[in-house]
Amino acid sequence: MTRVLGIDLGERRIGIAVSDDEARAARPLATLRRGSPGADARALVGLAGEHGAVELVVGLPLEADGSDGPQARLTREWAAALGAASGLAVCFRDERETSLRAEARLGAPRRGRAGGPPTAAQRGARRARVDREAAALILQAELDGRHGVSGR
Repeated sequence: MTRVLGIDLGERRIGIAVSDDEARAARPLATLRRGSPGADARALVGLAGEHGAVELVVGLPLEADGSDGPQARLTREWAAALGAASGLAVCFRDERETSLRAEARLGAPRRGRAGGPPTAAQRGARRARVDREAAALILQAELDGRHGVSGR
């Protein structure tokens, strides 16, 4: 059994996905509200232990030309600290357009009361679902790459 966690790191939230036992298929798992680096690490180490994950795949927000920008550098620093604190292996996967693809996968947002715009609670829940789904897309891309699967 080799499970892997996928991570979509945002400014306010962390989307998390988990692989199956064979590390072939990813599914959305949870969304955490960002806290201090130590609190983030404790929460992620707890989830990794709970699910038997031995590795973290962190989405890397590259620039359009594929280079590291400020966000990618911050993500690399955050992930390095997490890896050091947890002892888990960390690798990176290009996350460009995963949030857009996650939005498309989830379809249109629910309407609010009486058919109006979504409520604040609905918008927050939607953002959390998008973060989890984006983490699953990041993780699935990494797993597919490892198994020679293309075009998912």
